[in-house]
Amino acid sequence: MGLSQQQLARIIGITYQQAHKYERGQNRISAGRLFSVAQALATEPAWFFDGLGADNVVEELPPRQRMQMELMRNFASIKDEKQQEALSSMARLLAGS
Repeated sequence: MGLSQQQLARIIGITYQQAHKYERGQNRISAGRLFSVAQALATEPAWFFDGLGADNVVEELPPRQRMQMELMRNFASIKDEKQQEALSSMARLLAGS
């Protein structure tokens, strides 16, 4: 994101050595600290988990829940607001029938 370890450490209020240990995986990072790092990098905490493959999944989701997650992901990737509204209306109609 264009910051050095020293700059990031200063922004989130830790030492360079601590930031280095976090980056190398020598120390665990708390959820609160991860949130601070995400804010400093102008991103969401979920960004740190992007790209994790199925090999890292501890528990397999039930098929129905997996389908719901996929539907949400696909809906969020639709850029055209009118298309999102149309899809939402269609889902409401189908749910009512």
